[in-house]
Amino acid sequence: MSDGNTLSIKRSITIRAVVTPAWKEEAERELSNGIATSDQQLAQLEQEGQQVVDQVRRQSANPLDPRVQEQVGQVQQQVAAKRSELEEQKRNLLQQQAQVRELEMDQIVEQGQLDSFCDIKVGDNLVSKMQVSVVVRDGVIESIDQG
Repeated sequence: MSDGNTLSIKRSITIRAVVTPAWKEEAERELSNGIATSDQQLAQLEQEGQQVVDQVRRQSANPLDPRVQEQVGQVQQQVAAKRSELEEQKRNLLQQQAQVRELEMDQIVEQGQLDSFCDIKVGDNLVSKMQVSVVVRDGVIESIDQG
């Protein structure tokens, strides 16, 4: 919306959380769930990959045929690539979990971002209008910092 003097713009607001026992517990629970999901996905990937390889070999009159071996090799490459991706995700989650465990109570950490709109007008400091953060303790807003 613009009336010639003001303009409504979209901006990102940084959400910062105060580390509390409840926050730490929730963060660890979410990370543990993510790690468990990664483990399940890895197990499922291995199982499905082996099933595809077995199926390719069963459907062939000669499992030692070079074309069959090539198909099997391609499946194994795809499984290996996906395995590497899932293992990387799991490593990242484990690293984040270790970082959460090291956090001290009342420390402030970035938790994410939200979009909001604000009105600006001639003479406003655009940088300060764009630099907004909200500090939250156990879901309750403690402060709103502007610029």
